[in-house]
Amino acid sequence: MSGTDAVVIGAGIGGLATAVGLTGLGWRVTVLERAAALRPVGSGIGLTPNGVRALAVIGAKQQVMARAIEQTHGGVRRPDGRWISRTDLDFIRRRFGDPVLSIHRAELIDALAALLPAGTLRTGTTAHIGSSGDATRKAVVRTDDGELTADLVVAADGIRSATRRALFPHHPEPRYAGYTSWRMVLRAPDVTVAGETWGRGLRFSILPLPGGLVHCSALAVAPPGSANDQADLVARFGGWHSPIPRLLAMVSEESLLHNDIEDLSTPLPEFHHGRVVLVGDAAHAMTPNLGAAGLALEDATAVMHTVGPADASTVDRMPTAPVRYTRLRRPRSVTLTRQSRRIGAVGCWTAAPAVALRDLGVAAAGLLPSAVTVRALDRLMGWQPSQVDDRIAPQWRTS
Repeated sequence: MSGTDAVVIGAGIGGLATAVGLTGLGWRVTVLERAAALRPVGSGIGLTPNGVRALAVIGAKQQVMARAIEQTHGGVRRPDGRWISRTDLDFIRRRFGDPVLSIHRAELIDALAALLPAGTLRTGTTAHIGSSGDATRKAVVRTDDGELTADLVVAADGIRSATRRALFPHHPEPRYAGYTSWRMVLRAPDVTVAGETWGRGLRFSILPLPGGLVHCSALAVAPPGSANDQADLVARFGGWHSPIPRLLAMVSEESLLHNDIEDLSTPLPEFHHGRVVLVGDAAHAMTPNLGAAGLALEDATAVMHTVGPADASTVDRMPTAPVRYTRLRRPRSVTLTRQSRRIGAVGCWTAAPAVALRDLGVAAAGLLPSAVTVRALDRLMGWQPSQVDDRIAPQWRTS
């Protein structure tokens, strides 16, 4: 490979979004995915306005919105069904200019993959870093089919990133956050309101998806590896309010995804090494409380901004582009990863007085005017692609 060539390791949300963005800037991109195919599995995703704006920068907003639905209402309940707080989410659109969307992860992946030129994506390919390169030398990626040299490598290989481990061999691995997760997508057209239910060390969320589907997520404080099947799920949540018992009765072992929740609690010193940049969970794995998908999409726009379009000045930009990427992304990502961890810790409270105090606080916040409440969301949803200039993706303004 020669010229402005990029290799993306991993075909998840961050990897595909970065590949789409770089392709739009004229880069020749190769995406290497270990799985044999982009399987239609996964769960539901809520995309907040920052993620929607990032999609516009990438040039994928319209394609993704066509496969998504807008969330219009939400809230928090107790296990007996009483509402602690209810919210009309239209205020988010009014304040931030874009709505909160819900979409099946497989649909988001398909929408992004469909924007790539034929031959860009290579599945069934395991990739390893041979050399991360430097200011004068290109990076080298090794595969079963041989070596690829690249001006830029994007490591998007997830929470257990082999690339991160190779580049930062002494950095601590992701740690257990103290709670485990079950996820499932079910067909329930009559369930149309999103929301969460909070108990003592337990949470259950419902997210309606397009096509009459519903994403359900259950979180429980438990030792790692101690709970993983449907019986554990029903034992904890089967007595909660409707429609939770009915939804649980629809779950099959095949449809149930279980993961112990982990995050990269010790931030990486940099999000780059040589000509390799890390995006998404590979860079800043976080607990599922603040929208990791949106942050991965933001990462893609930052890669676009720092490397710029494929033109005569690319060679001059590349020695400093990865450093500038770290400067753009690390402070925000570290802050939000810590904030997500704190939110998760509150959800893990089990003592009755602490839970009562938590519920009272949520209820009080729900009584405040939306203009006051929404300020707490500014840090996450208020992200703007202000770093985007006229060199890259000018179509974002009308996407």
